[in-house]
Amino acid sequence: MVSYDVLLNAFVTLFVTIDPIGNAPIFLGLTAGLAAADRRATAIRGVVVAFFILVLFAITGTSILDAMGVSIDAFRVAGGLLLFYTAFEMIYGQRQERKGQISESAIKDHVANIAVFPLAIPLLAGPGTISATILLSSQMTADLNSDKWLGVLVLIGVIFILFAITGLVLIAAEYLDKYIGATARLVMTRLLGVLLAALSVQYVADGALVLFAH
Repeated sequence: MVSYDVLLNAFVTLFVTIDPIGNAPIFLGLTAGLAAADRRATAIRGVVVAFFILVLFAITGTSILDAMGVSIDAFRVAGGLLLFYTAFEMIYGQRQERKGQISESAIKDHVANIAVFPLAIPLLAGPGTISATILLSSQMTADLNSDKWLGVLVLIGVIFILFAITGLVLIAAEYLDKYIGATARLVMTRLLGVLLAALSVQYVADGALVLFAH
């Protein structure tokens, strides 16, 4: 049976890397201008997509990236560059402008796109979270040599609980947005865009540092 210490370590590690509280304001900035129903749909889809991504890596480890010849650090650099593009749009208000120009049917596609990128990847299931999942999967299967799949199933259970919490936090953030004025929302979106840009640069720097060190 998996020990309490291992479970606690897995929960804390993944909670910190998924960072539902830290991602909540970024989520508000990304979905600024969307209707309440669309924002909830984005939160739920993003959480579901991120959950299955982590489950995939909990089961397979690094074999998928290895098969493609991609390192976790290269994945980190690519995610950072794509995230910077999103941050650029937030800072200059292009996401809001485009939202006003597209049709209702296109909005549904827009919601699905935001849910996958950048919410699910790389904010909720980014390189750090994927790395942590792979390491925890290896640790849990090593602790249960007689039944390695039990360790994987326990880790999947921990991931499920954490994403259930994350979904609730994101939906709660959507209700908080109702009490924020238009000016405050505009300032927050720009500020969070800058913070997101800094986060993306950090992703690129961390990945590039390891890649160039080799």
